Amino acid sequence: MTTLDIQISVEEGDWLSEDQLDAVCQRVLGESAAFLKREEKQPFPKTPTEVSLVFTDDASIRAINAEWRGQDKPTNVLSFPAYPITPGKRPGPMLGDIILAHETVAREAEELGKPFDDHLTHLLVHGFLHLFGYDHIETDDAERMETLETGILASLGLSDPYGDTDPV
Repeated sequence: MTTLDIQISVEEGDWLSEDQLDAVCQRVLGESAAFLKREEKQPFPKTPTEVSLVFTDDASIRAINAEWRGQDKPTNVLSFPAYPITPGKRPGPMLGDIILAHETVAREAEELGKPFDDHLTHLLVHGFLHLFGYDHIETDDAERMETLETGILASLGLSDPYGDTDPV
């Protein structure tokens, strides 16, 4: 059994309460970890693996995006792995940080015609996979990551987010 120690910080934005976010994150990230362990044969440490989630607003994520990625604009989700990791390798005791911006997530959900919670779930899965070394820069890597995302989302009862839309 994979145990995740999920640390949540609500800094800015009109998010759910920390207790509600914790319940969502436990379900989504717990299933994501179980899926990776089952489908990817992902080795996990025997001790709890920590992940930090920061829920903020567009202004904050824009500043982080500008500083760390050189892109002076808000984005939906940023992931910062604690350690470099290759997909399929054992993660360390700290996975890293996932940061989400409420306004961008809400706007995208509306544009996609999806419930906010469904889009948030997708972005949590997407950010979580980045912490395991998955990315979408090269076409083959993007296909692998999208396949994992759609599999995890299906296990959570959600449809393929890439069926009719561009990737995140």
